[in-house]
Amino acid sequence: NDEETVLLSCSEIHQEVASAFAVKALAWRKAVQIGIEMQWLEIIIEGNSLAIIKKCKAKSQDRSQVGVYIHDIQQGTTRSRNIVFKYTPRLTNALAHMLATEFLKKKEEVYLVKSIP
Repeated sequence: NDEETVLLSCSEIHQEVASAFAVKALAWRKAVQIGIEMQWLEIIIEGNSLAIIKKCKAKSQDRSQVGVYIHDIQQGTTRSRNIVFKYTPRLTNALAHMLATEFLKKKEEVYLVKSIP
């Protein structure tokens, strides 16, 4: 959040994901799902993929390889009107990349609220 507090950290292992691009869409879909389940009043999802951001904000159906994930994200925005998608350079998102790398090496799944391992 704005106070640099980790609200949630989550790591999941998925098999046979088509591309790194699809991994980003899956992560954003999970963030939307969790935000809605946690009933957060405002959900701000930051990432370094401008293409994913544009697809999530678009009102039209996405027909790319990540279209199903984008559809789920867009459905989430209809259930919670206060979802914001923001671009952040990879350098400012270093903690997320470090955690993802470590969990992938360990093949570990984690779900922590207001904490990081």
